[in-house]
Amino acid sequence: MDVPSTPTRFYSGIVAASRPFMRWPLRLSARGLENLPDGGGFVIASNHVSNVDPWPVAFPLYPRVVHFMGKAELFENPAMRWFLTHVGAFPVRRGERDAESFKTAVGLAREGGVVAMFPEGTRRTKGLRKKHVARPHPGAARIALAADVPLVPAAIAGTERLGREPVRVAYGSPLEPPGDEVRRREAGRILTERLMEEIARLESELAHA
Repeated sequence: MDVPSTPTRFYSGIVAASRPFMRWPLRLSARGLENLPDGGGFVIASNHVSNVDPWPVAFPLYPRVVHFMGKAELFENPAMRWFLTHVGAFPVRRGERDAESFKTAVGLAREGGVVAMFPEGTRRTKGLRKKHVARPHPGAARIALAADVPLVPAAIAGTERLGREPVRVAYGSPLEPPGDEVRRREAGRILTERLMEEIARLESELAHA
């Protein structure tokens, strides 16, 4: 599908309209922006604690568009599909090997776009009964390796307690991929392990900030 890689007027309008909300009541702060690659595509991977996580992760990077995968079901409604596409999202079929979404993500990153993912795939706290258990998946690492772009760890805190504490985002330094001698599947596993360790470190920093 055709996903805009540069800010549309609609995207810029959403940024402008949400700026007061980001300042108050979210009180959004971002650290580590200097760690982000200057030009060229990359993949951001973050922890996931609330449904509102995507926008605070993406907002500080404007005017770069941050592309998130969204559940394919959300794109079935034409109006919702238009909205999600114009804020840079693209569909993925959860629980399946979705070759089309993987191809879209790799293509966006190769062309200089920013692709963001939540490796755990679902929020950690969602009540006592969960259909999907939060555990790391190698998708972010696989996309970064296939596109040959940097993989940037990130962490977010405060979105699960909106209005009661500030929302804080931290971006880490890009991770070095395993050497060429490592097979692609094994490289994805190793890079995912490093990624989750770094996300945990960033989370700890935010918790003690």
